[in-house]
Formats: sequence, structure tokens, C-alpha cells
Amino acid sequence: MTERPIDVLDKAKGKRIMVKLKNGEEVTGVLRALDLHLNLWLDEAEIQKNDTKIRLGSVLVRGDTMVYASPV
Repeated sequence: MTERPIDVLDKAKGKRIMVKLKNGEEVTGVLRALDLHLNLWLDEAEIQKNDTKIRLGSVLVRGDTMVYASPV
């Protein structure tokens, strides 16, 4: 049986993932939790702006703002 995207993300808990947002930005962080709406709780989150990484700390990424999420 093939895995659903939510199953792949569930297995990535505790690991670093990359999230592409609809506004074009990419956020990376350690996945702590997710729900059925694909809301993602990330620790040690960072966002790349120009040539600078901005550390965000702990963040919640709403599932409806994402294009995709993938383990790094």
C-alpha cells in the first residue's frame, strides 16, 4: 500500500523538514507535531531572505499556506 503524504510527514517527526509557502518563502525546522489539516509545529525554524538566514525559533505553519513540505 502506498503512503499518504501525511504518513511521510508523521515519520519525519523529530527531523528537519523544509516547507515551501505560497508567498514563495521557504522555512526549515525540526518537525514536532502535525494535524490532519497539515498544520505543522516546527522548532529551530529558519527562513532564508536574500543571503541571510533569519532564526524564528518555534513556529506554527498553517496547512493552507503551504505549497509542499518535505523531509530534508
